[in-house]
Amino acid sequence: MLTKLDKYIAFRFIGTFFFILALLMTISIVFDISEKVDDFIRTQPTIKEVLLDYYLNFIMYYGNLFSPLIIFIALIIFTSRMAQRAEIVAILSGGVSFNRLLRPFLLSATILAGMALMLNHFIVPHANKDRLDFEEKYIRFHQIIEAKNLHLEVAPGHIVYFHNIDMRTNTGLRLSMETWDQDKKLTQKLMSQRAVQDTSTERWIIYDYVIRKHIGGKEQIIRGTQKDTILDFTLNDFGRRSNYVSSMDYYELDEFIAQETARGSDKIPFYEVEKHQRTSYPFATYVLTIIGVSVSSRKVRGGIGVQIAMGFLIILLYIFAMKVSTVSATNAGLDPLVSTWLPNMVFSVLALYLYMKARR
Repeated sequence: MLTKLDKYIAFRFIGTFFFILALLMTISIVFDISEKVDDFIRTQPTIKEVLLDYYLNFIMYYGNLFSPLIIFIALIIFTSRMAQRAEIVAILSGGVSFNRLLRPFLLSATILAGMALMLNHFIVPHANKDRLDFEEKYIRFHQIIEAKNLHLEVAPGHIVYFHNIDMRTNTGLRLSMETWDQDKKLTQKLMSQRAVQDTSTERWIIYDYVIRKHIGGKEQIIRGTQKDTILDFTLNDFGRRSNYVSSMDYYELDEFIAQETARGSDKIPFYEVEKHQRTSYPFATYVLTIIGVSVSSRKVRGGIGVQIAMGFLIILLYIFAMKVSTVSATNAGLDPLVSTWLPNMVFSVLALYLYMKARR
């Protein structure tokens, strides 16, 4: 049964969170519009597309992405004000223990963390797909999208290489396809000066090609000027934006990781970090809530400004820890599951220490 105290703290906590969220998102949208106004004038999307397809999904993605940190800021501001007005002293003096005082904060954190989990895994990915599609249609379409020296194992023993690709024309130059048997012997190699993909049928036309087959110790060479064929990959497998996985929900991302693992992709750690962060970030809400209440529940010299400054310092350290652990997973071989949860584990120890100190 919730008491008046529980309702008061929960409503003020959640209300402060949404107020700060709205304020930061408004500022972010103003800066984003100033940056993209030239693109909007040039491509002329409709007002409905700008508001619903882009900025509504913009708010959902970035608001949810930074929600643990916004929760922490809201918590520090709200709890510090309670401490400065001696409300917390009065509550504790009335016989309410620190553990009991913490309950409505954790209840609010549970509501916000549950919302974040649902958004991260199932709602935001679909919203993010609409946002990325809008960017591709109205913002990035005029840019030259090229990549060079690309390798990909599209299936076990099947390796594809492009010197460079141009996503505007669905063309890849200097294609090389190698097929290796289980004994790691090259059985076939296809080389083509130019390959063009028909995106509607996903068929390919390869130009000026040479096929070398190694059968029974003999080499067979086939040459041609043009060949219509089906290949086991698309240019999107090479030219896909790195944040493409953010548009996949839980089940789609799991299936995508399995496919990329079978292909031998070197971006598997990046994809797994994306998957695990969708759970670890909401969990950080509990850690940051305990730290925030423990730090800001006491009246200190210097007033609310000192507590807010201390809160921002903890946020910066947390962001730094997340970045270091993510880089360790993508570049240094650290297990993605460990890397995404390591900052939470480290700051859980800090939360426990501050909690025990605040109880005294």
